[in-house]
Amino acid sequence: MVGRCPDAAVRVPLNLQQWHLVTFLHWRVEAALLQPMFPRRLVVDEVDGSGWIGVTPFVMRQVRAPGWPVPVVRDFVEVNVRTYVQGPDGRDGIWFFSLECGRLPVVAALRTIGLPYVRARTAVRTPGRSRVEYASRRQRGGGEMLVRARPGAPLPEPDALANGLTGRWNAYTERCGRLWRVPVEHEPWPLCEAQAQVDVGRLLAANGLPTPNAHPLVHHAPVVHVRVGAPRPA
Repeated sequence: MVGRCPDAAVRVPLNLQQWHLVTFLHWRVEAALLQPMFPRRLVVDEVDGSGWIGVTPFVMRQVRAPGWPVPVVRDFVEVNVRTYVQGPDGRDGIWFFSLECGRLPVVAALRTIGLPYVRARTAVRTPGRSRVEYASRRQRGGGEMLVRARPGAPLPEPDALANGLTGRWNAYTERCGRLWRVPVEHEPWPLCEAQAQVDVGRLLAANGLPTPNAHPLVHHAPVVHVRVGAPRPA
């Protein structure tokens, strides 16, 4: 279930990863707008009374197979555009509208399991100890974004809203007409307060989503160590 800690252990991981410099940007949106945008077997999981659109840029590091000390791909920046759903059995999770990535092997491999990876030129800069800048531009289709984040103090006790938006332990995908669930496990998010300047309208438009007319709710986490399980039928 949604929350600060994983709802189940991933005992036999398919791969191991580290997620660094994670910034969460969230906007409220009418649940009725989101519902037609994913399979009918999924329903919008409302948090604090509404649906949400999320944009989450971060740096993917140390992607490797269990027991294999060498990463299988070099570090890269990923930007995912997401919302939150419940599956047919009531499990909550993430539905990705897109995952922007600059590594062609990653895009090609993960599209085979139904994840909507898109080839994009992505970058991250840390011009100061308290700033992180992310950029992404698709090679085709016009999706583009720029985010300047300023992480702040750690949140010793994240509230229910922060946990409801960040504490997700499953991702849903559809492949060959069948719904699949991908479980993940990592330590509780070390969330920080954060502020951000954002330009994400073109990226959201490329996914058929509206441009927000309000400032996002922003959180940041420096790093988590992730175990990803094998996809299983939902």
